[in-house]
Amino acid sequence: MFNYDINSLKDQLSIIIMDNISADAFQWLKTHEINYQAGIFKGAFVQMPRKVGKTKITCSEDLSKQLKATRPGFTIDGWTTDRLCRVYLLISAAKNIPKDEYIHLIDDLISAAEMNEQVALYSALPVLPYPASWVSRCTEGIRSNIGSVLEAIMYQNPYPAEQLSEGAWNQMVLKAFFTDKQINEIQGLDERANKELARILADYAKERYAAGRSVDSMLWYLIGKFVDTPLLQAMKQGVFNKNVDF
Repeated sequence: MFNYDINSLKDQLSIIIMDNISADAFQWLKTHEINYQAGIFKGAFVQMPRKVGKTKITCSEDLSKQLKATRPGFTIDGWTTDRLCRVYLLISAAKNIPKDEYIHLIDDLISAAEMNEQVALYSALPVLPYPASWVSRCTEGIRSNIGSVLEAIMYQNPYPAEQLSEGAWNQMVLKAFFTDKQINEIQGLDERANKELARILADYAKERYAAGRSVDSMLWYLIGKFVDTPLLQAMKQGVFNKNVDF
């Protein structure tokens, strides 16, 4: 069910949350943590910013390291209190709701989510159980035109590299280049590099050069794994009149 110790993660997140919100807000969260009636749970998820605030989380270096040790690749760096508390609520529910009911709950939340709720839901993907159940939702999220939603999927999130098909992964990386995202924030670039992605990125670079525009240098890093050095240098200079052998 889980590929990490959920109890340890919950305990770590609980300490961080307690240090970042008021005692009354923490008590409200703990009360709703144990109430899994769908309507009440969804209401708590929606009300989260009003109840716990939207301030930026502060976290000790030691706790941050503990989180990454418990769930490799997972980080809450740059998160706000409402985002963290929403993810905490989702993790708590996972321990007590049957699989089918839980999957239905998450699907309902994603379908109805506004922007910040989507950010929390996609941020939660690496710590949700039944990881294969969220692949289609992650792929759907990649098609979003909302920058913060894309960043929740792309930035410091181990789920895409672990779970997406090659086609969906390639679509995500291309979307990151196309929308001028910080490519080095994507986890798994080396492990998921593939020839088809290199071909797609070469075509993208060709189009950019034809329009008189530059490309992110990370593009050449990903392509360079599949072409020889002289050809790569020619491509960097905008020479695409050779057949590229991927």
